[in-house]
Parts: sequence; C-alpha cells; structure tokens
Amino acid sequence: MIKEFNYSAQSGTSMLLLWLCCLAAAILGVIWGGWLLTTLSVLSLPALLLALCGFFVVGPNQTMVLTLFGNYKGSVRQQGLHWANPFMGKHKVSLRVRNFETTRLKVNDHDGNPIEIAAVVVWKVIDGAEALFEVEAYEEYLKVQSESAVRNLATAFPYDAHQEGQKSLRANAIEVAEELKREIEERVVRAGIDIIESRISHLAYSPEVATVMLQRQQASAIIAARSKIVEGAVGMVEMALDQLSRKGIVDLDGEKKAAMVSNLLVVLCGERGAQAVVNTGTLYH
Repeated sequence: MIKEFNYSAQSGTSMLLLWLCCLAAAILGVIWGGWLLTTLSVLSLPALLLALCGFFVVGPNQTMVLTLFGNYKGSVRQQGLHWANPFMGKHKVSLRVRNFETTRLKVNDHDGNPIEIAAVVVWKVIDGAEALFEVEAYEEYLKVQSESAVRNLATAFPYDAHQEGQKSLRANAIEVAEELKREIEERVVRAGIDIIESRISHLAYSPEVATVMLQRQQASAIIAARSKIVEGAVGMVEMALDQLSRKGIVDLDGEKKAAMVSNLLVVLCGERGAQAVVNTGTLYH
C-alpha cells in the first residue's frame, strides 16, 4: 500500500522573487545587451516559463500529491505558495469533511419484509496518496461501498422487533448507526478515508406492504393499550371491593361481587361513556 509522506517543497515566495529577478535580467539583456547576451536572454525565456509551472498553492484542509514520471514523491499539506520540480505532476486532494446520502434502496429485512432504506455518511480523506493511488475514483468507490454496507445492514436486522431483547432498525437507531459506521470503515480502509458518522436517514416499508404493516402496528398498539386498561381496571375493582369490605358499607356475597366486578369492568374498559340505569328492584332482579 502507498502511504502518504511529507515532501519538502521550496518556499514559493523565495522562488517567486528569484524568478522575477531572472525575468528582469532576461528582459534587460534583450533590450540593452549585445548579440551574445541577447541570444542567451531569449533562450532563457522558455526555461523561465517552464519554471513558472513549478508553483502551486495549498489551501486550508488540502494536500498536494506530487508524482514524477509515474513515481510518488510525497505530499505537501502546509498552507501557502510552494515550488517544486515543474516536471512533477500535482494532484490536489481536499481533506475537508464531506457528506452524501445514499440512494433509497429496496431490500428485504431480516424477517424477509421488503423495506426502503437510505443512509447519510459523513467522511473525509485522511491519506491523499491512498485515496488517489489505491482505488479508482475514491468518491465513487465510497458511494458504492456505502450502499453495499446499507444493504447488508438491512438484512441483518428486522424492521420491528417481535421478540424480547431483539434489536431492530426502527427501535435501535444508535446501535444500528454504529454497526453501519463499522461496516463502511472496513470496506474503505484501503482508500485513505475516515468515516466520521453514518446514520439511517430514511426507513419505511415498501409501498406494496406498507398498508398491511401499518395495520399490524396499529393492532399491536391497540393490544398494548387494552392490556394497560385492563390492568388498571382490575386494580380499581380490587381497590373498590377492598374498601367496601373494610368499611362495612355493604355485605357482598360471591354472586354480588361477581355482578359488581362485571359492571365495573364494563364501565372502565368500555370505549364509550357508561349510561346510568335506575334499579327499582333488588340486587337480584
């Protein structure tokens, strides 16, 4: 693997002053020199123009990767104006933090349900030489590998957890994001790229099953709500019977308790408000 190392480039300011002095001397030689000096001055102009190609600028969070006749010679990360051999190839690589969103992929989750999923990946280049020479078009390489990691992640987790302690894409966002980040890092380790963050940005059932899955979620929510209501109603009935018995307000036998429990549960668990009924007979009629 090609690892990035520093190249000691010449100071661009010093070389620019030297270049300007040489240019001024060549111009003066052409104007006031003899034929020999004029000839030498004219011949030096192409060399001055070639030397001008050796200047390059490195901005903040950038690296300049230098090559000479196909050989990697080093990188310059120090900001400012620099000069190097004009025959060197100069490839600028940004080290800034960047992000992109994968396309919405249609895959099957762990339970085989078709879902739509997309992710946001935050990344930056940490080794310019690896990014340029180890992979072809590192940005496209990252996008393809990220989509592959998202597909693999979707098949490893169900959309919703149906068992106690089971992790799901919807309920365990933090754990899923950490797993996605780890998997992308493993895939792009040779590209000199650091994955800063990755997270699910879109998650939904596919349109053909969305209605059925929504009904399933609603049914689960209704069952959970009914369980809470029944649990609370039983507690209230128990408390009512206990207080009636303890305070001696009325003496209830087993049949009367059963009737009272039935009436209280209907009132407490019913979806509509209870309507009062005047009993003109006895408790048994």
